[in-house]
Amino acid sequence: MADRNQKGVMSERLKEELARELGVADTVSSQGWGAVPARKCGMLVKLAIERAEKELAETTGGGGAR
Repeated sequence: MADRNQKGVMSERLKEELARELGVADTVSSQGWGAVPARKCGMLVKLAIERAEKELAETTGGGGAR
């Protein structure tokens, strides 16, 4: 089971950026992340992974192995 005191993987800034992109920033600010539908949270994770992969590819100079 995950430790609730463990620091999150994504920065708050990144989560806020992605929430704005997905159109759920108002919901998050007024009601918290618990009010965001699971589908939108999944999309947020997908966007975060895509960004990380893109950044890694740019940093290493590779195009990825896909």
